[in-house]
Amino acid sequence: MWRYLKRLIIGKPLKTLDEGNQSLSKFKALALLSSDALSSVAYGTEQITAVLLAVSASAMWFQIPVAMLVLILLAAITLSYRMIIHAYPGGGGAYMVASTNWGRNLGLVAGGSLLVDYMLTVAVSVTAGTEAITSAIPALQGQTVPISIVIVILVMCLNLRGVRESASFLMVPVYSFVVMISLMIIIGFYNIVTGHVEFSAPLAVGHSFAGMSIVLFLRAFSSGSSSLTGVEAISNAVPNFKDPKPKNAAATLAIMATILAFFFAGITFLSYWYGIRPNGHVTVLAQIGIKTFGHGIFFYLLQLATAMILAVAANTGFSAFPMLAYNLAKDKFMPHMYMDKGDRLGYSNGIVSLAVGAIILIAIFNGQTDKLIPLYAVGVFVPFTLSQSGMIIHWYRERGRGWITKSVINAIGAIISGVLVLILFALHFTNVWPYLIIMPALIYMFLKINKHYRNVARQLRLVSEQPIQRVNYSGSTVIVLVSNVTRVTAGAIDYARSIGDYVVAMHVSFDTDPTKEHRTAAEFKAEFPDVRYVDIHSSYRSIAAPTVRFVDVIAKKAKERNHSTTIIVPQFTPKKGWQNILHNQTSFRLRAVLNTRDDVTISTYYYHLKE
Repeated sequence: MWRYLKRLIIGKPLKTLDEGNQSLSKFKALALLSSDALSSVAYGTEQITAVLLAVSASAMWFQIPVAMLVLILLAAITLSYRMIIHAYPGGGGAYMVASTNWGRNLGLVAGGSLLVDYMLTVAVSVTAGTEAITSAIPALQGQTVPISIVIVILVMCLNLRGVRESASFLMVPVYSFVVMISLMIIIGFYNIVTGHVEFSAPLAVGHSFAGMSIVLFLRAFSSGSSSLTGVEAISNAVPNFKDPKPKNAAATLAIMATILAFFFAGITFLSYWYGIRPNGHVTVLAQIGIKTFGHGIFFYLLQLATAMILAVAANTGFSAFPMLAYNLAKDKFMPHMYMDKGDRLGYSNGIVSLAVGAIILIAIFNGQTDKLIPLYAVGVFVPFTLSQSGMIIHWYRERGRGWITKSVINAIGAIISGVLVLILFALHFTNVWPYLIIMPALIYMFLKINKHYRNVARQLRLVSEQPIQRVNYSGSTVIVLVSNVTRVTAGAIDYARSIGDYVVAMHVSFDTDPTKEHRTAAEFKAEFPDVRYVDIHSSYRSIAAPTVRFVDVIAKKAKERNHSTTIIVPQFTPKKGWQNILHNQTSFRLRAVLNTRDDVTISTYYYHLKE
């Protein structure tokens, strides 16, 4: 049943040789990797206006200079990541740049920040998409968390189907959003130029306002910079592009940045001109849509396109997180399971882990986008700072053509990003303090995992400083664990006699009536008169503890005789998989405790039931 359901949701497995067919063109890659960055314009301007409105409506004109500073940062980041794509075409983005130029620990800070950021990408995008849905359908406003969780699961299933299929699916919502926002901005500007829409802002740009301060301006800038999240995703996913991979990835990044700049500038200007004020029921983008289109079909198409792209914007995280996890696992900082590809040639473990993390974040923050965004921004701008400053070191070391100009561009981006991180901690500490706990915990986990892998490699390596202690056993002692005398027991004893020089059967009893245990012993002796049978009574109804003690004693005696020790755990296997839940699975518990013993081999004898 599960196999058929899996095929229905994910599709049939792909051959390894089909991997080349999964590469992306620029057109599909733009849909797959830009949804997060483009969708952020749906809430970026709103975050700026919310900060300014908290002081006074007269401060609203400051959203224009704030937006200009955000666009300058976007230009610096875009140019920097284009350089990173060409310098590090293997993917990994900020993690690779920081690791190579700043060293392992700061590389792990960048990698860990991005892992958390991609979980927040999914959580923020989905909750913002849910808000767009509830803005159009107010009756759903109390169901934000359930709707968000359902969307996360649907996007996860889509990504488990593979890169090409998810890219093909995303083309509809992404390009619908591009068309509707472009149409809204063009019509909005046309109405302004032709005088169909009056100037409604409280104050014109440049008017003096006594209540404005540098702290307020920086708070608005830090909030508006959330529109730049997702820009780095393309640099992490360069291996997914068609050849020439770096060229196509860099071109896609330039196209995405141009569209993002046009959208952010246009929406911010229309918000200012229309005098839009945020409220808890209708988003700023929805209010601009109403002013531009009215309540007709185009408004609902805009809301539908916005909801769709915000919902699938999570896909940027699903595209980039598995690749980053792969690079960390390759460097032995994450479990090696993140290097395994699933049936559809995607890194399925990374995809599922991301979905679980995002659902937990949505539940913790109760689906409230504004509480997630500051922490989201920190997760983005710490890697921005490390990658761009790392590129300065890269250019200084390489000193190729135009390295000074490139270094200046990276320096501008690094300075603005670094200042932004400080602003976020200074002005949004109540929202971003979890970062100071999450990051040390992540780095500690990375280092522990890395230490484990290095220890394993050292202990398993054939060529090492310490000579390998080889053992020439003179015989074999085999212990068979017996619950009662059945066909399973008979098969296990026969197998044990075929491989062992000395076979002993062990039974644990805890019945208050000794008659039953005497009967079991008699049945065993009648069936296997040449095999030693040991019955150990357990006063506390525990099988594991007496078994371990007995194994330790027999293994010690076997070692004195220069014997190897093998423990055989008999287990019958039902014909139907679901029937396993009807049995107590004692064999699994015994294997779990016996696996901790040294110099002992654990073997399972399976007896397959026919009906």
